[in-house]
Amino acid sequence: MQITEIEEQIISEFENFDEWLDKYNYIIELGKSLPIIEDSEKTESNLITGCQSKVWLQANYEDGKIIFKADSDAIITKGIVGLLIRVLSNQKVEDIMAAKLDFVDQIGLREHLSPTRSNGLMSMIKQMKLYALAFKTKYQ
Repeated sequence: MQITEIEEQIISEFENFDEWLDKYNYIIELGKSLPIIEDSEKTESNLITGCQSKVWLQANYEDGKIIFKADSDAIITKGIVGLLIRVLSNQKVEDIMAAKLDFVDQIGLREHLSPTRSNGLMSMIKQMKLYALAFKTKYQ
């Protein structure tokens, strides 16, 4: 499935909730299905800087696509990185680099996060795009 199709799916899912408390609970539930990074990969080099809580992100390049795994010590953050992984994992390098990720604003996520969590969200997106750039440089 393409990035924009997954974004539309997420937007549709969030339209089912009227209250932000329900949306937060949904984000927490999404975090429970996050492809978890191995404990051995929870290293300083996989730690995302700029996040209030600890977020580890790992990327592997397989068959022309990037596969992301992550973990966080905060349940909301785990759900947020889970949303990003749902959209960007198993996608081509060029598609990740070009992704606008409009769904973040369309579901109201950025405006309902604290400034520090919003900065963390931007740091996660930046790191995922940096992985894509690194893999593009290395493999293409």
